[in-house]
Amino acid sequence: MKDIKIIGAGLAGCESAYQLTKKGYKVKLYEIKEIKRNDVQKTNLFAELVCSNTLRSKSFKNAVGILKEEMKQFGSLILKAAEFAKIPGDDALAVDREIFSNFITQAIKTNSNIEVVSQEVDKIDDENDITLIASGPLTTDNLQIEIQRLIGNQKMYFLDASSPIIEKDSIDMTKVYKNSRHKTGDGEYICVPLNEQEFESFAQKLRNAQTIELKNFEKEIYFKGCQPIEAIAKLGNKILLRGPLSPNNLETPDNKKPFAVVQLRQDDVKDSLYNFVGFQTNMKWPEQKIILSSLPGMQNIKISRYGVMHKNNYINSPKILNHKLQVMRKKNVFFAGQITGVEGYVESTAIGIMAALGIIATIENKKLPKMPNTIVMGSLVNYITNSKIKKFNPMKANLGLVDKLTPGVENYDYYSKSKEDLLRYFKDIQNILN
Repeated sequence: MKDIKIIGAGLAGCESAYQLTKKGYKVKLYEIKEIKRNDVQKTNLFAELVCSNTLRSKSFKNAVGILKEEMKQFGSLILKAAEFAKIPGDDALAVDREIFSNFITQAIKTNSNIEVVSQEVDKIDDENDITLIASGPLTTDNLQIEIQRLIGNQKMYFLDASSPIIEKDSIDMTKVYKNSRHKTGDGEYICVPLNEQEFESFAQKLRNAQTIELKNFEKEIYFKGCQPIEAIAKLGNKILLRGPLSPNNLETPDNKKPFAVVQLRQDDVKDSLYNFVGFQTNMKWPEQKIILSSLPGMQNIKISRYGVMHKNNYINSPKILNHKLQVMRKKNVFFAGQITGVEGYVESTAIGIMAALGIIATIENKKLPKMPNTIVMGSLVNYITNSKIKKFNPMKANLGLVDKLTPGVENYDYYSKSKEDLLRYFKDIQNILN
């Protein structure tokens, strides 16, 4: 049997390794973190959450909520970790980052079928080994060169960023209040109310903020869901008020509606750290402290992690991969995770599951049917492997990708249809799963 090598112990790499070992396969998992970390990594733990600490909505009324339920049917390791590490987050599946990553790291390191290899990979044997590249958006320069050798000049990128995290004890709780993220929830978010004058002043500070200069070759290409707060501010006050500073349904305890609201979400299980929601930033670190400290109740904040920006690399998957996440011209090479052009923790993990199925089908010389587009996981795979796409952009799970079999019907039940078709799909791939 050919060796299975997985490059990258992120969400997708760990999930793929776990799924493969459930079938009895042995995996070599390569991870460079213990030797050299990149700019956004803070620990040596696997599956580190470097941006938000939430796996987004739990509701079956949106795509990512349905997607998580689909992944549970595959026994997802990442979702087991999320349930173990979850903390209050209203409708969102929020987790304590350290507990989450530690759960996954221990599960991988204690798995007798997984050998963790701490070294950089800069050469890929595309003839003899099965290799899954799940190196993520921050792939090392040497591996990027090797990937280009394999697939040609089909690499693209966008700029991503993370939000600052502060110590809860440094917030003046008399100037803020608790409420939900949206209409529903248990009111676990800290809300910072702003009147019109305070908002105008804060927005102007954001527009004038000093930012870290981008390298000459890095154009300002942002993923829509991760624009820096200072870049959003330059689009105008209305955009801020419709987005990260929206006051909708965030009345104060005395039923007053603020002009604008900044929200913070719990970041750890001890309830000692909070992150600014929607405040991804490329501001210089001293500037972050000055501007955030100008908010009500934030005069004495202690920042435990500053927001940072980084470049996310991804490949032009529709031109490279088939539905097994296999390189069409290199049958022993597969890709998974954010490097394929999906965006988000949950989406990256889902692609890891599908890549594992593709590898199993290839090794065992079995046919892997395409997953229907009525299943959210299937819609993601079908999007990133659709050769008819002319301009490929990274994509989160969304119901716009999912087939609606009865157009025009209000309150269409995507979840029930997904559940029904996934059961049918499991029957179709029993020879691969068993």
